[in-house]
Amino acid sequence: MTTRYHVFAGTVAAAALTVVVAASGQNQGTQFAGVELTAVPAGGQVHMVQRSGGGGNVGVFAGPEGVLLVDSLFAPLAERLVAAVRTVSDADIRFLINTHVHPDHIGGNEHLADQGVLIFAHDNVRVRALERLRFPRRGGSFAPQPPDNARPVITYNDAVSFHLNGEEVRAFLAPPAHTDGDTFVHFPDSDVMHLGDVFRTTSYPVIDIFNGGSLAGTVDALDMAIAMAGPDTRVIPGHGLEVVGRAAIIEFCDMIVDVRDQVQTLITEGRGLDEVMAARPTAAYDARWGQEASWNANDFVPVVYHELGGGSLYAR
Repeated sequence: MTTRYHVFAGTVAAAALTVVVAASGQNQGTQFAGVELTAVPAGGQVHMVQRSGGGGNVGVFAGPEGVLLVDSLFAPLAERLVAAVRTVSDADIRFLINTHVHPDHIGGNEHLADQGVLIFAHDNVRVRALERLRFPRRGGSFAPQPPDNARPVITYNDAVSFHLNGEEVRAFLAPPAHTDGDTFVHFPDSDVMHLGDVFRTTSYPVIDIFNGGSLAGTVDALDMAIAMAGPDTRVIPGHGLEVVGRAAIIEFCDMIVDVRDQVQTLITEGRGLDEVMAARPTAAYDARWGQEASWNANDFVPVVYHELGGGSLYAR
């Protein structure tokens, strides 16, 4: 029997499941019971707030003039996020930058906005937040439209800078990679970068075609990050269990390029998606990046195949 591969094949992970539960109106509390958030130093005045599993990592830039956050996790974790920030600083949380529109990065917006936090994001994030949210797993699952006050108040086309705590913080649009509204946040003086979900250390890249993501843009965005990073730069991944360095971005990008080139060769040879999958172009990397049940080679390779002109996202 022919195996049917789809860009969103695979078992639903806990992170995706929680969003589905939220969308269906069931009790969210049980889904996040026992989830603990921890703040760990990243570099300079920047910390990373992480949860078990390493998803939706939050950047915390804290100093005497206030706190700037990068992303806000799922809504039920918002109070715990504030509590984690309070282990770093008692200063007012003043600003929030959303790196993209997915619920695990904007879910806490409403709670923070109610506390007077000003929300920033790229233009495309606000545009997509004016509708119900769609995210890539499970064939494009939906979540409710964010509340009015959860949407970005200030948006930018290219970049915006913050002058706070004696440093300049730069947020700017990356090439369309994970989505078409991906923001990189750079803390040059602290020598830290937050790359949102363009960069992750726990799975293959999640390229969200429903929200404008692309393989080519992913490579371009990672090349941009590599060029910006210095030998001592610390990098906060959107999903990952620790703060890493420039070498980890290079390793991730090299893997993507290698898989892309293998798939391109197979397409040139006239192989269909079933044959491409059978050739296992990710074989050398599955142990490292293919262990996340909701996004593995069965999800990543068809996206690569489709964008390179191989044909449908389905093999029939």
